[in-house]
Amino acid sequence: MRRSYVLVALCAVAVGCAVSTQQEVQMGQQYSTQLNSTLPIVTDPAVQAYVNQLGNSMAKLTGRADLDWKFFVVNTEVVNAFALPGGYIYVNRGVIERADKMDELAGVIGHEIGHVVKRHSLKQMQQQQGANVGIALTCVLTHVCDSDASQAAIQLGGAAVFAKFSRQDEKDADEEGFKNVIRAGISPKGLASFFQKLMAEEKGGGSPVDAWFSDHPLTQDRIADIQKLIDAKDPAILRTLAEDNGAFHEFKDRVHALPPGPKPKTP
Repeated sequence: MRRSYVLVALCAVAVGCAVSTQQEVQMGQQYSTQLNSTLPIVTDPAVQAYVNQLGNSMAKLTGRADLDWKFFVVNTEVVNAFALPGGYIYVNRGVIERADKMDELAGVIGHEIGHVVKRHSLKQMQQQQGANVGIALTCVLTHVCDSDASQAAIQLGGAAVFAKFSRQDEKDADEEGFKNVIRAGISPKGLASFFQKLMAEEKGGGSPVDAWFSDHPLTQDRIADIQKLIDAKDPAILRTLAEDNGAFHEFKDRVHALPPGPKPKTP
């Protein structure tokens, strides 16, 4: 089965042949299986239920509602999130603990959903051509890797798999995230406020938010573009959209009570 995924990737890279939805899902499923065997995935049923409910409230209203979307929380303080082809979304504990309101977490998840809708993650995965993606994903998402095997995996495939999304890809995902939250009845203001928060924290350097910036190029211009989308929306409509609720804070308290995850390695 793995050989078929590699052939799909090689075909797409070499001659630009189309990758079907079924092939995309199979590719994402394989990478998700690798990832879940190495990452400290949160198994608490209440945490799993909430993040899947929130994620699916947006994903099932997109043009890719046919996907069997799955959302995971990773027990690490590193601030990061990632989307695999086929609708597999990973959100780190560090993101959740920095979100002050429900619309901020929804904005991050909506943005990652946007990458899947636009097939950006598939484009990145096609470039790796058989590297050990499970180890490489673990290293990038948690920054806990220091073994020779882990570093070799990144050398083989990490640079290609985790090349930064292009500015246009990020802009497209921001716009999709904006539409995703609004369709679900959630305020888009959280997308701008969360990114602004990361920008402010990143200025200090050497913090858990550095991982976000290494994988998701974030600039003040991008935040300004999101704010323009918000400003162009009818204020009367914005007032009807949810910014926060008690269920989010119960979820956040439950995440906060989890045992600490593995500590990231210092560079």
